Amino acid sequence: MDLCEQSISGKLLQALGEFNRGDWFECHETLEDLWIGSEGEIRDFYQGALQLAVALHHWRNGNLGGAMSLLKGGAGYLRRVRPVCQRVDVAGLISAADRLRDELSRLGQERMAEADRSLFPRMVLVAVPCEEGHRVK
Repeated sequence: MDLCEQSISGKLLQALGEFNRGDWFECHETLEDLWIGSEGEIRDFYQGALQLAVALHHWRNGNLGGAMSLLKGGAGYLRRVRPVCQRVDVAGLISAADRLRDELSRLGQERMAEADRSLFPRMVLVAVPCEEGHRVK
């Protein structure tokens, strides 16, 4: 069974909300529940998203080294995953993680709090195209 092709699960939808609200520690906990016992591509997806959540948690706590390391590691796991998994824009997460890491590197420890929040990764759902011949009612 190809888990990336499935619709987003309720638990992943919960994690998405937590991630995008900035509840990064809670998101980490939710994703960890999904990650435990998973295998293959979906495991890399959960682990990559989990590491991005922890990276942002480290940023909020002023831990530049932790944020930088986990932004890189999380993006690395996500690079093993197709561009969209369970309707989540994985490619967009990777790009945002890389941009934020570059920004934090430029700012350094003393100015890391000044990071442009618009650069922060967000978990975004991608629309599923309608099959030809089917109308949406």
